[in-house]
Amino acid sequence: MDILRTDPDYLVINKPAGIGMHQEGADPGLVRLLSEQLGEQLYPVHRLDKITTGVLLLARNSTANRELSRQFAERSTRKWYLALSASKPTKKQGLIKGDMEKARGGSWKLARSQNNPAVTRFYSCLLAERLRGFLLQPETGKTHQLRVALKSQGCPILGDERYGGGPADRGYLHAWQLRFAYRGEPVCVRAPLTFGQHFLTHGDQLTAWADALLAAHSER
Repeated sequence: MDILRTDPDYLVINKPAGIGMHQEGADPGLVRLLSEQLGEQLYPVHRLDKITTGVLLLARNSTANRELSRQFAERSTRKWYLALSASKPTKKQGLIKGDMEKARGGSWKLARSQNNPAVTRFYSCLLAERLRGFLLQPETGKTHQLRVALKSQGCPILGDERYGGGPADRGYLHAWQLRFAYRGEPVCVRAPLTFGQHFLTHGDQLTAWADALLAAHSER
């Protein structure tokens, strides 16, 4: 596992693609594998989908887990994701907001109701013919939120076949940057784009564009 930051109370890793957080049948999950590799009990502070790579925060003790989990629950953390799609969204940027409802086979869909909505801010750019890049900032943390949000705009994530993204060498969703605080100190961790042909080819262009957006919004 690629460890991005280590602290006596927590670890931040660049989660690989294709592995779930917890055991699925006979397949051990990421938390167990990493705990065994390091010889210590780790506590996942948040979750990333199996297809998603990038910044993942794990506590090294129960006290740190409570504090860091509280920040996620209170939405005081800041998260930014990068994604790719082969389709053009219905609008170049904006806010996607709606309740998440269960659909068939473990999928989810975005409803028009606003009782307990998933909220995602997004920006998009053209990277190449039939390839668009997205910077996503979820303000909530619902299951499959970003995947469903982009599908609702007519641009499912490339490689996310569950939501109509079509085949690719991976699902192109990456947890790029995470901001949180610990013991009164601000922490910002970024995970490089290290897997997937489209990320390797267009990653520099995508991150330069995303950096410029964050700078323009004073969010770097």
